[in-house]
Amino acid sequence: MEEKTKVVAIIPARYHSNRFEGKPLAPILGKSMIQHVVERATGLDLLSRVVVATDDERIADAVRSFGGEVVMTRADHVSGTDRLAEAAERLGISEHDVVVNIQGDQPLFPAEIVEQVARPLLDDPALPMSTLIYKIVRPEEIHDPNHVKTVFDRHGNALYFSRSAIPFQRNPEEKISPTYYKHLGFYAYRKGFLLTFVGLPEGEWEHFEKLEQLRALEYGYAIRVVLTEHDSIEVDTPKDIERVEKFLLSQGS
Repeated sequence: MEEKTKVVAIIPARYHSNRFEGKPLAPILGKSMIQHVVERATGLDLLSRVVVATDDERIADAVRSFGGEVVMTRADHVSGTDRLAEAAERLGISEHDVVVNIQGDQPLFPAEIVEQVARPLLDDPALPMSTLIYKIVRPEEIHDPNHVKTVFDRHGNALYFSRSAIPFQRNPEEKISPTYYKHLGFYAYRKGFLLTFVGLPEGEWEHFEKLEQLRALEYGYAIRVVLTEHDSIEVDTPKDIERVEKFLLSQGS
């Protein structure tokens, strides 16, 4: 009997940040931000396991204090994906199981998006990875390099990701404007592919755009994009904490 594919959430968490030191431990209505993220993920039936991956004992101690699971990783990782891969290895996750990367700075992520990003890999065993996109509704995001744009084919596979506005509208006088989609930082990987991915040399497109997902495309791997109706609210600065608290209070949390 074939074993059912499991979905494991790993939440990479770093203490050091140029814009917000100690961000995962920032208090939000009496709980650390990392606790808010872990508790949201732990409540999802789809996930068989929720683990924080960190190299900092302060974060590890905080996670253990509220009963969360944590795995310690090396401190020299270049990216969160490298930390994710090491954690997946240490946790002994099966090669065909699905690893969902949940960002530790998104304490308000809607539960549905975890199902949305993992579902393509559960439905198609040959698919290596997937991610989320959102239809841009705020015009200022189109040309903002901090909001990554993407274009994709008729099968829902990414063609390219860019900090520039893609597609470029050659004739701006046209009455119809293109639809722009931004990339949201939620990924799902087949565990076996995750290890392959971090072993690949840096890609040329990745080097210039500073977008590591381009490495997968350059080496010929498919990335399925899933359109979601949920925008992401990330905490990048201490001021963003106020926005999160106001939202939670408005929801009666």
